[in-house]
Amino acid sequence: MLLEFEIPIAELEKKLADMKQLAQDSDVDVSEAAKKLESKILKLKKETFTNLTRWQRVQLSRHPDRPYTLDYIYEFSNEFIELHGDRAVKDDRAMVGGFGDIDGQTVMFIGQQKGRNTKQRQERNFGMANPDGYRKALRLMKMAEKFNKPIITMIDTPGAFPGIEAEERGQGEAIARNLKEMFMLKVPVICVIIGEGASGGALGIAVGDRVLMMENAWYSVISPENCSTILWRTWDYKEQAAEALKLTATDMLEQKLIDGIIKEPLGGAHTNLKESAEEMKKELKRHLKDLLKQSPEKRISDRIEKFASMGVYK
Repeated sequence: MLLEFEIPIAELEKKLADMKQLAQDSDVDVSEAAKKLESKILKLKKETFTNLTRWQRVQLSRHPDRPYTLDYIYEFSNEFIELHGDRAVKDDRAMVGGFGDIDGQTVMFIGQQKGRNTKQRQERNFGMANPDGYRKALRLMKMAEKFNKPIITMIDTPGAFPGIEAEERGQGEAIARNLKEMFMLKVPVICVIIGEGASGGALGIAVGDRVLMMENAWYSVISPENCSTILWRTWDYKEQAAEALKLTATDMLEQKLIDGIIKEPLGGAHTNLKESAEEMKKELKRHLKDLLKQSPEKRISDRIEKFASMGVYK
């Protein structure tokens, strides 16, 4: 799938492929022309992806080929053991979690999971967790605390599921309880927004000692489309809404709402999963090393202070 701003790059890449095919078929030397075209493509890519608008980054965060939580976990971990169920209602497939490792260090991975095709999207509820998903996440966090293992959460959701049954089973209470309990966890907690970070659905697993964002992810109280719908009664102003919301990783870092940005390969994380995972693993190991040196009391105190100092108030 091509996004609108990727079309000029794709056209040049097709031209390059045709040129190489011609050389192969007719033994014509096009190496010089191909080299110039490759240079032109690289330059255009850098210009395009360095100057993306906020709305274009939102589009990139939703790319159907973008890596999801399980993609990263399987890249990091040699032995991931997925754990299921909230021990009350059911196993919410929109939320995944279990023990795995990062270069020998056992950690508890938790994150929202979207689907690749129609069947998977229905099964995963498009990455929108029910209360059971947030209770499952909290159960796994408490298990990690019991065995003194660090927690890594990966956030990628358009929001918590807004259905009637979710509200009936206590969606708001489940998210609020997670916020309260995450502040008091005695083990290190690192949260990474890997794609969409929308509203309380994202925040329900995003209270940590370190909050990081992938370069082309977004994090906001509301999506640009819903913001546009509320303010203008139409989705037509989603681009203006995205600009006003200041929801990119750069915006979040400037406002001191996150602690770091994880670089993505040129073109987005979906162009090279291994490189994206390696960059994320490097950052996770660096922050884990620092956090494991601290006492639980120090981590909890700093975590509370970190979130309490956000925003403007009198």
